[in-house]
Amino acid sequence: MSELTKRVLFALIATPLFLGVLWFGGWPFKIMMALVALIIQWEMATMFEVGNARPSRPFMHLIGIWVLFIPYLPYEHLIGLSLFLLLILSEIVRGSDRSYTSLVTTIFCGLYAPIGILTLILLRDRYMETSLEGFILATMVLMMVWGNDVFAYMFGRKFGKHLLAPKISPKKTWEGFFGGVLGAAVGLLLVYILSPVEIYSLSILMPAVLIVSIFGPVGDLAASKLKRMYDTKDSSNILPGHGGFFDRFDALLLAAPAVYVYLEITSIISKV
Repeated sequence: MSELTKRVLFALIATPLFLGVLWFGGWPFKIMMALVALIIQWEMATMFEVGNARPSRPFMHLIGIWVLFIPYLPYEHLIGLSLFLLLILSEIVRGSDRSYTSLVTTIFCGLYAPIGILTLILLRDRYMETSLEGFILATMVLMMVWGNDVFAYMFGRKFGKHLLAPKISPKKTWEGFFGGVLGAAVGLLLVYILSPVEIYSLSILMPAVLIVSIFGPVGDLAASKLKRMYDTKDSSNILPGHGGFFDRFDALLLAAPAVYVYLEITSIISKV
């Protein structure tokens, strides 16, 4: 079976399951996404260990769990401060030559994926009184990210001539980037047209297309840079034909926080 066949078959099975849990929402969705974040942390730590950075996996996961459940924890700031102090003390006690590198990579692995995943959860929970609206908003962000990725790939293959970041990714082009903007717009409009309710006006939503089209590729390039640094093609081989969870969620990890911040700003402005 070819890699493309594996990729398509897996997507046909995984996508409906993912959207089904997203529709259900609540703790099943939170737990599923928390597991995704922890797996991405594990994949990132494995890549760093290739370069002998060796992040502390226990602290990395504890920081990740803390981030993911900040909205639901009592004394969340005290818990977070205690975790970071314990991490620093543990590195001081270890006193190895790589303590600083380990500290930095532990904090990076601890925060990067969980923050991105948390903002998707918050987007899903944005309208607690109406579960449908939260589902529509989260699906809208996902469709923009997926549309951007698919159209960028197609336009890059068909028209790509001018490299976007040749030192990081020799396949990404400016033609693909602008095709991705179109794809994000298509993803947004598809959900907007099919939605039975209007959660935001198009005038508010359309800037999100550009936000996703910038931060999504930046997340993709950041992942590519890490993999290139440690001579890794895929973050893992957990997903048949797709590599690892980091490979599949790299764009979303920056796009979701960017959209969340944008919507928070528009919400604040609208109340002024």
